[in-house]
Amino acid sequence: MLQVLLDLGTLVAVLVQRRGVTLPNDVRYSAAGLSVILAAVGVANAIRVPPIKDLEVTVRNLPAKFDGYQLLQLTDLHISRLFPERWARAVVERANGSGVDLIVATGDFIDGSVAMRRIDVAPLHDLRAPDGVYAIPGNHEYFFDYEAWMRHLAGLGLRMLPNAHTILSRDDARLVLAGVTDLSAPAKGHPGPDLAAALAGAPRNVPILLLDHQPKEAGRAAANGVGVQLSGHTHGGMIVGLDRLVARGNNGYVSGRYDVGGMTLYVSNGTALWPGFALRLGRPPELTRITLRAQL
Repeated sequence: MLQVLLDLGTLVAVLVQRRGVTLPNDVRYSAAGLSVILAAVGVANAIRVPPIKDLEVTVRNLPAKFDGYQLLQLTDLHISRLFPERWARAVVERANGSGVDLIVATGDFIDGSVAMRRIDVAPLHDLRAPDGVYAIPGNHEYFFDYEAWMRHLAGLGLRMLPNAHTILSRDDARLVLAGVTDLSAPAKGHPGPDLAAALAGAPRNVPILLLDHQPKEAGRAAANGVGVQLSGHTHGGMIVGLDRLVARGNNGYVSGRYDVGGMTLYVSNGTALWPGFALRLGRPPELTRITLRAQL
């Protein structure tokens, strides 16, 4: 890209000056050196075990007994040859040491079949939190035998919420944790995200926390009374500048916190990212520890 930019700049200079322009070799060598440095930094940022990022979220009508409740969001682990068993185990150890009440995973666990990734995903079996570990599929689960992966992830102890919900309790106080399937599901012959089905039978007037891999339908969730939506999918845009392009494909949601019709949407940069574009510059990976707060 740097070389192309240099060529474009030279072309503009030729057109403006209407004569030949020679670009010194030192400039090209410098661009090549800079690209190597940026690539090395970008890959190092992409494959590291991410730090914990702390975030407080105020929730409408949150019961006092849930004030201070903590959950950890994992998303876009993309466990693969680039993010193998050793990396997954380090992530699990950091997650278990976070001291949260609940762990949630918002999809894109893998790249590869169960047979290919069985050893690499095995550390997920050791994820632990007092209120359990809940998860939803991302689009990549549909690329590699969805049914097989749902069975295998459930067998590792992850409680899957595909268009379903559960109730979290603190004595008589309750919180609805719901999940939906991915927008890519219908193209693979599976049910698409159905918030009505996910909330069927849920108690009324109870705050809803929604897990949805892709953030683009956040407006619909807000219109249906969801208090907080946790998403991933975008990897934060991976590189400053490129994130603006990624945002366009996700209704403007790419990284961080958004207020969507009174609902808080949080889009994580991702625990990892797709191995086919393993670069991060200015958009670091994260393990997101979220503290719920009641409105004063």
